Amino acid sequence: MPRRLQIYLRRKFINRKMLLNKNIWPIDKTAAAPPEGWQGWPDGKKFALVLTHDVETEKGLNKCRELMNIDEKFGFRSSFNFVIGDYQIPEELLNELQTRGFEIGIHGLHHDGNIFRSRKVFAEHAAQINQTLKKWNAAGFRSPSMYHNLDWLHDLNIKYDASTFDTDPFEPQPDGMGTIFPFWVEGKNGKRGYVELPYTLSQDFSLFILMQHENIDIWKTKLDWIVKQGGMALLITHPDYINFANNKLKENEYSVKYYAEFLRHIKTEYAGQYWHVLPKDLAKFWANNYKTKIMLDHGRIKHKKKKIWIDLDNTPHIPFFKPIIDELNKRGYECVLTARDAYQVLDLADRYGMKYEKIGHHYGKNKLLKV
Repeated sequence: MPRRLQIYLRRKFINRKMLLNKNIWPIDKTAAAPPEGWQGWPDGKKFALVLTHDVETEKGLNKCRELMNIDEKFGFRSSFNFVIGDYQIPEELLNELQTRGFEIGIHGLHHDGNIFRSRKVFAEHAAQINQTLKKWNAAGFRSPSMYHNLDWLHDLNIKYDASTFDTDPFEPQPDGMGTIFPFWVEGKNGKRGYVELPYTLSQDFSLFILMQHENIDIWKTKLDWIVKQGGMALLITHPDYINFANNKLKENEYSVKYYAEFLRHIKTEYAGQYWHVLPKDLAKFWANNYKTKIMLDHGRIKHKKKKIWIDLDNTPHIPFFKPIIDELNKRGYECVLTARDAYQVLDLADRYGMKYEKIGHHYGKNKLLKV
């Protein structure tokens, strides 16, 4: 299928899905819960900031230095993830990246489909990926197209994986992890565990190529929410799609001004508030401090829900509390309801579909029965 037709069809698809998922994208409020025993980021910073770049093609490879220069201009460093079987990565570039304080990682063997489509396929890819991880002394992996299988990833000799997201219903495998924090994936059958780093800011390709946004408002809005929750802001951009020359944009390009504007926004609006860190160093911090087993519920982190007790003892309480209860449930709270058998409270609660425990009765002026 021609690339232009692919993009056209994906735009149609993504516009429809936006309407269906407006309650969880770009912000899924249930993803704000911090991990058990959370003590905060180093040096009392409000949030963690992680910048990553996925280099999908040789076209993107040839733009890496320009992207490095943009990051350095604003005082940032990032990781560059390469597809090791699709193009030749010069040793000179790898050495320069590390010398200048950047990180190198692996973005799969080939960028041509789901490496988890069978155990045999994944094993073949994993063998070559592990060889390159060792050769580069690299710590991290991100799967092409964000496909993921957290159990199979134990076959890779990695310190962290970054193939998931908090919420992104537009990905081929759209099951978000439901958290804006890293988490530990426990090892199995003698294989070591690793840290999972979900991305929490929308990918540049989705925003500027598929949705055709002409501003960075989505990034700003989501970042502001992450800061308020004290989470991790992890961004993926692709040099393949960035136009550094500011000339006429091609069908699958966007101007570098958007990325530069976002870095400037972070630098000015949140100065002194963020812990800017490379993925490998964040993974090390997390493994050293929060290596606790997590429970997954259909691929999402299963949080312990906070309980709120609401007592319904008068008829007006039903319509008053119903929207409040719905919103609390959306935010991950468990509402425990009790209701008194008086003034049609129970009948109205039943009509509203509210689950409650009946406690007490209306005894009028009889003080003895009230006691």
